[in-house]
Amino acid sequence: MTLTPKNVQSTNKKTSVPRKKSIAHSKTKKILLNDELVSDYLIQNPDFFIRHAKQIEEMKIPHPVRGVISLSEWQLARQRNKIRQLESEITLLMEHACSNEQLFESLMRLQNELLLASDLNDLLAKLNQWAKSLGLVGAYLYLFDNKWQLNIPSSYRHFALSTDKFDFIRVRHLQYNYQYLGQLNNTELNLLIPEKTYIGSVALSLLGRFGDLGVLVFASRNPNHYQTGQGTLLLEKISEMLPILINRWVIRKN
Repeated sequence: MTLTPKNVQSTNKKTSVPRKKSIAHSKTKKILLNDELVSDYLIQNPDFFIRHAKQIEEMKIPHPVRGVISLSEWQLARQRNKIRQLESEITLLMEHACSNEQLFESLMRLQNELLLASDLNDLLAKLNQWAKSLGLVGAYLYLFDNKWQLNIPSSYRHFALSTDKFDFIRVRHLQYNYQYLGQLNNTELNLLIPEKTYIGSVALSLLGRFGDLGVLVFASRNPNHYQTGQGTLLLEKISEMLPILINRWVIRKN
């Protein structure tokens, strides 16, 4: 059958109708809003709040106590909370600064005392006195016997500690660290603090650049006095200073 122009025109009309409907349908398709789209729009259109200032003033924000509040009240509340947070942070910084200043002064006093020590026994006595002034049980100092000349005729044999005996403490508490703050079990306490007194927590610090010269111990009756996460700067500085002073009375092994 041969198509006449009329037929052709008729056919075109029939085929064009669905296309128009499809286009119209796509234009009326709704875009679902979400938080991200709204945020992106506001970032890209910063003058939105200027153009809609009146509507912004009339907005109500849910409040857990007051039910609803205006947007301006909500903004003021956020500002007040931020100011309180900043004040709290400033107070904390001032407290830390004061604490660090006190630690520095304490370290300077201890250093001056240790420099005046007449021998290793006197040095330990001064360490003990300083520790007790801080409310601690005392200080204990040990030198690893494979690093120092402590055999007879040395009068400092009681400072010697076998590295083999200490290794189980090193593995359990120190590993790759030079300081440990926390509690020890009875076996560990019997090795480092054989005195018959209750020890709640301790601070251990290895001596020497490689932690192989000895160990310094501070002990407290309070189980919570020394805890993981506390600062160790003061302990580190004392431990750096001690090997230099000890060299005045004890010879290092090669």
